[in-house]
Amino acid sequence: MSQQSQRNRRWVLASRPHGAPVAENFRLEEVVVEVPGDGQVLLRNVYLSLDPYMRGRMSDAPSYSPPVEIGAVMVGGTVSRVVASPVATRSAVMRLKY
Repeated sequence: MSQQSQRNRRWVLASRPHGAPVAENFRLEEVVVEVPGDGQVLLRNVYLSLDPYMRGRMSDAPSYSPPVEIGAVMVGGTVSRVVASPVATRSAVMRLKY
């Protein structure tokens, strides 16, 4: 990892959609990525699964899955590449995670 701080871009839920989701329901944020500590790894997402259940999580109506809070990152299944880990953790991780 370079000495220059890395940045993470993440989509957060800005407001609850009424009807079909629109761009204004989301906000793109950029934050500094912390250096991983013992037992942690830094992952770069390669693929993100966009699934129909995500629509239900944008609502705060009762559901089998908890709602995404306003201002929270939208979650989904990913395939990720390990880009950094402490020396003690390196032997315990695979190169791709999913």
